[in-house]
Amino acid sequence: MALSDLYIAKEYRNLKCDVINDFYIPILSNAVMYKRAVGFFNSAALYEMAIGLKHLVEMQGKMELIVSPRLTEEDIQSITLGYKTREEVIERALLRDFDEPKSKTEFRKLNLLANLIAEGVLDIKVAFKINANSAGIFHEKIGIVIDTEGNKVAFTGSMNETYSGLLQNYESIDVFCSWRDEDYDRVNIKENAFDNLWDNLDTAMEVIPFPNVAVEKLRSYKMEETGSLFVEIQKEDDSQDVFFKIPTTIDLYDYQREAIENWKNNNYCGIFDMATGAGKTFTALGALSSLSKNLNNNIAVVIVAPYQHLVEQWVEDIIQFNVKPIVAYSYPGQKWRKQFSDAVTAYNVGAINNFCVIATNATFSLNDFQSILQKFKKNFAFVVDEAHNFGAAKLSSLLPKKARYRLALSATIERFRDEEGTSKLRKYFGKTCISFSLKEAIQKGFLTSYYYHPVVVYLNADEYEQYKEITKTIIRNGGASQENIEKNPYIEMLLIKRARIISGCKEKVSKLVEVMKPYRTDNYILVYCGATKYDNDSSELKDDDEVRQIEEVNKRLYYDLGMKVHKFTSEESKEERDEIKRMFASGTELQVITAIKCLDEGVNIPAIKKAFILASSTNPKEYIQRRGRVLRRAKGKEYAEIFDFITLPRPLDDVPFCSEEEISCDLSLVRKEFFRMIDFAETARNPFEIDKLKEDIQVVYNQNLTGGYYDE
Repeated sequence: MALSDLYIAKEYRNLKCDVINDFYIPILSNAVMYKRAVGFFNSAALYEMAIGLKHLVEMQGKMELIVSPRLTEEDIQSITLGYKTREEVIERALLRDFDEPKSKTEFRKLNLLANLIAEGVLDIKVAFKINANSAGIFHEKIGIVIDTEGNKVAFTGSMNETYSGLLQNYESIDVFCSWRDEDYDRVNIKENAFDNLWDNLDTAMEVIPFPNVAVEKLRSYKMEETGSLFVEIQKEDDSQDVFFKIPTTIDLYDYQREAIENWKNNNYCGIFDMATGAGKTFTALGALSSLSKNLNNNIAVVIVAPYQHLVEQWVEDIIQFNVKPIVAYSYPGQKWRKQFSDAVTAYNVGAINNFCVIATNATFSLNDFQSILQKFKKNFAFVVDEAHNFGAAKLSSLLPKKARYRLALSATIERFRDEEGTSKLRKYFGKTCISFSLKEAIQKGFLTSYYYHPVVVYLNADEYEQYKEITKTIIRNGGASQENIEKNPYIEMLLIKRARIISGCKEKVSKLVEVMKPYRTDNYILVYCGATKYDNDSSELKDDDEVRQIEEVNKRLYYDLGMKVHKFTSEESKEERDEIKRMFASGTELQVITAIKCLDEGVNIPAIKKAFILASSTNPKEYIQRRGRVLRRAKGKEYAEIFDFITLPRPLDDVPFCSEEEISCDLSLVRKEFFRMIDFAETARNPFEIDKLKEDIQVVYNQNLTGGYYDE
């Protein structure tokens, strides 16, 4: 078949269609030459297109690939100052992109790439700006496919030849066909542009052969002939009709299997109450695999997670379980409404047996999403990640009654000061199928043990006055009980304002610099900042202040300690966050990441060894999650260290001179900070480090601080 016999659209958008099966595989299955220039490339993309590449190999065809090295600021500096040649720096940059495979699937992807190079099918060159002193990169994306009859398809657009570019990001390509009169010139222009690059004739770029060291590194992954490798890939492709299939690369632990069995025995309803880092997501996907198998793959699944980055992470994980979900969160051009609605309709009438949609909490709450949910006429499974959020009044009212199968995931299903919300969750989802505490996870070696170091800071005079006045107002308005908060939104606003004073305590930043000095050459450091702002001249907190605490922290760590630091927040795109994580994991390119809330729920960066927590949350849900982020296991990580900034109203030596009214006001904050400190120390390797501070606080305030939380 010739390319001209295929239906080829004028554009493809990867979240509106299956760009792999609709475009790449058909055209590559009819090709003898594939020319591709991309900003970024990885082996996972080739693997997804392997069925199409099989024909290219059989026809003794060729693939020419131009890629860009990921140069860091350090790389640019090495070239500029003459420490290393451009070729040396580019070689180093390329080698960074080929991590050792962590699974059979990852190895097979590199194996395919190695085979294509070894057999002369794939030739790679590297493009970079002639002015290498600039941090800019080659970022053009051109594709040309040619068949035996000389027909050509050219395409260009935002899509990189990476797994995320093809399957996850919202990307598009424009397509031109040589047999279409209106496209003929555009095809020639694109091919000439590629050929000029390939032959190193483009005056703006320099293109060199792929470094020999990188080639040899890739060749080391070649373990089987291409033919047998394609047979294995075809077998995988033939098994695609299995909905939710546990991959052979994943071995569930006994406690995960027990949780799944308990969920099954509870009629596929229940709660997985598992410590952060204990594998809730894989346990849930294993549970859905069990349900799907029991129902002969005839089931629809709706998964909800709090934030966009968590949805993206779910997508990455769920694809390993043989599921390609509908992704539902709002951004320009998103077509989830039609996809979801069409899927429900088709599922109801039996036109399809299964589908899965993954949405953010915000998208789930939309009227459009809810109206589609109401169209379900058959059983479906409803899974909620970080399910404690669904105890809130609005979200709890939207829990779908039509969902026959229900699963809640949380490290802290008990809602802080909200017995009613917790009760709603337990009534809807059912029994706790597993309760796997952080202490148990540490004891059994699923999480890393840690040392706990409290760092005491004090409110300054202005901060204390604001804190005191807000506290008095809260008391005058009935206190901070959950019942009163629900009745009076003004109380909630005051509590948020007061919490920001504590989080933004100005002494924290200077104290952080002091405490971090001994670790200025260390790597794998996380700093949790408060969601607060202040100016440089006053501690007064204002909504319109120019300096956020996180920005001040980054500035001080960079200028005062000379550390390589980068913020990791919801402001960064997925690609930027992925790059930050890669640089951080390298152990050399980035020492410190600073975060506010983006790491609270779901983001996995196991390399973190030291955490400095400025955001002094008194909400167990938040600080338990933050602790869990630090305790994930990683190679070479024997233990973690947590530096917790304990905020007190005043120096302890001043307390004996305070009035009863002042002490009473102090205790609201002192109790909460004290209880968090006790909780952190209880599961630490050094629980006795807090003994003196614990005793001093209780003595000066003449309090036996034991028991639960305190409400004004």
